Amino acid sequence: MNSTKRSAKGSGIRRSPFRATAAAGVPQGLPSVVGLKPDLHLTVQYAVRDDALPLRAEVRRWVRATRPGAAELTVRFVDAEEGRSLNAQYRGKDYATNVLTFPYAREPVLAGDLVLCLPVVLREAAEQGKTAAAHFAHLVVHGMLHLQGYDHETGADARIMEQMEREILARLGYPDPY
Repeated sequence: MNSTKRSAKGSGIRRSPFRATAAAGVPQGLPSVVGLKPDLHLTVQYAVRDDALPLRAEVRRWVRATRPGAAELTVRFVDAEEGRSLNAQYRGKDYATNVLTFPYAREPVLAGDLVLCLPVVLREAAEQGKTAAAHFAHLVVHGMLHLQGYDHETGADARIMEQMEREILARLGYPDPY
């Protein structure tokens, strides 16, 4: 197993309260069909309003760029209050963070949720001199890599993950986020 991938076994991860689809209902052992593009079932939820929010089509393009294969995903955009509440509930940290990742399954279908906190993302983009779109794209790609099992717990793992992010974002037409 690649050292940058984490095992979901024993992770203690709990389901987020807004799950749009249930990974538990995915049949096991489905036959593969050669030549068919894997299905991406993506739900984009906007719990906050702002002109800076990306369109669903943009989010889909960013998710697809990470090549998740067959996937059932929810990407939710939230305000600071919901972001703080979720971070406190699931990570024990009483502040809003830019992106939270809730992985449920990697096989046979990737299943999980990403939560992006609008005010944090916009503040960080301004502080880093990035466009909101570039920062949203980076955080969606970053979260998708986490869903696929990559992490940045060690320096070596961080270098691998950051290089993957750079390559994916370059293909999407965005500058190096680091």
